[in-house]
Amino acid sequence: MAPVSADSVLSPTDQRLVAALQWDGRLTAERAAQVLGLSPATVRRRLHSLTADGTVRVVISPVARPRDGGSAGALFLRIRVLRGKLDTIVAALAAREDIPFIDVTTTGDEIFAVARTEPGSRDPLVFRQLPSTQAVTSLESATILHVFRLTSEWRHAVLTPAERAALSPAEPGPGPTPAGSPGPYGVDTDPLEQSLLDALTPDARVSATALAARTGHPETTVRRRIAQLALQGRLVTQVLIDPRRIGLPIEAKLLLHVAPDHLAAAGQALADHPAVHGAFATSGLSNLHAAAYFPDLAALYAFLSRDLVGLGITHVETALVGRAAKRTPPLGLVGTSPAVTRRRRPAPAGQARAETRHARSVPPGYGVAPRWRPCGWRTARWRPPDGRSRVVQRTCPRSSPRGRPVRRTLFLSVCALVAAAATGFFTTSAIRNR
Repeated sequence: MAPVSADSVLSPTDQRLVAALQWDGRLTAERAAQVLGLSPATVRRRLHSLTADGTVRVVISPVARPRDGGSAGALFLRIRVLRGKLDTIVAALAAREDIPFIDVTTTGDEIFAVARTEPGSRDPLVFRQLPSTQAVTSLESATILHVFRLTSEWRHAVLTPAERAALSPAEPGPGPTPAGSPGPYGVDTDPLEQSLLDALTPDARVSATALAARTGHPETTVRRRIAQLALQGRLVTQVLIDPRRIGLPIEAKLLLHVAPDHLAAAGQALADHPAVHGAFATSGLSNLHAAAYFPDLAALYAFLSRDLVGLGITHVETALVGRAAKRTPPLGLVGTSPAVTRRRRPAPAGQARAETRHARSVPPGYGVAPRWRPCGWRTARWRPPDGRSRVVQRTCPRSSPRGRPVRRTLFLSVCALVAAAATGFFTTSAIRNR
């Protein structure tokens, strides 16, 4: 794991804003200022700074807890691969829509992933594709039987009890149960609500006005339905942030074996622990899986040697996460509003290659829209979430299509001069020889 300097850790004020967004993803600046004791202008400035560069993103949870209490049926995958093939396998898994989470451990040859499957189904990934891959040396899968804690329910412990109470939502009211239930994942919605959640998935803080423009629904209907989803606990948001930025650089996966008569109590105790952001009862030898954040290795050791005592745990296996390879939606991906989408003519091959190379350096949270000038200089503009286009880089790549005519003309001019000089030289020589 890469060391984290003190400068990269967010300030206490920013960390408190992040924690407030975890309680309410669509929290307004005025409400946050009232609860946290800050000025609305400060909250707006800090929130814009955090979201503009992609440090913080609020999205719809990719694995939301349904109203009937289950995300059961999903699979925990533990994959070991040949050294040197890790990046290839991770890239192949990350391209799949049914795998929302991928973590790579510090061993360098081990991958933890979550696969969304139908309960009891023979998933082709587990039964055929991964076992037939030569780079995969071993595969273990465990089915989630019960959910104690999801990542979207974890809260950064920097707020006071009074602040947490003020931000805590009321008890969810009864919600409808449409005939077309989406299955074991997500929440029950009707088509209109599903369209709103789909539009909110990449950015859950989109205003009602922008959401109405994207979906084509009346703004009053959008406001009413969003309020209804939030009141019924069906608007499940999640804050995406690198835990190192909030002072938690150590992430550990815990595979525990618990006696059956202690399983429920141990799972609930882990869910209530402030460091644990995921706790699940699973099938297999390790019947309890947990994931937790820690500020340092000493805190992890204290957790293992003190906090797990007396829970009926007979075996613990700990794996440290080296990097989070995938979080759905991916970090840095921001949906493009149809209102700002523009049709463009197909770019020449050289321009397309140059734009592809340049797009790799786009800051997270921005959509690239490079433009070409007649002189061959390229102006790269990003449209951040606030909608204002900004020029952040100007380059003049050698492959500029508009620069090619200029270079061709210069080359031909030089060739003509050389030819003229050579002709004059030989003509002069011939006259002298006569």
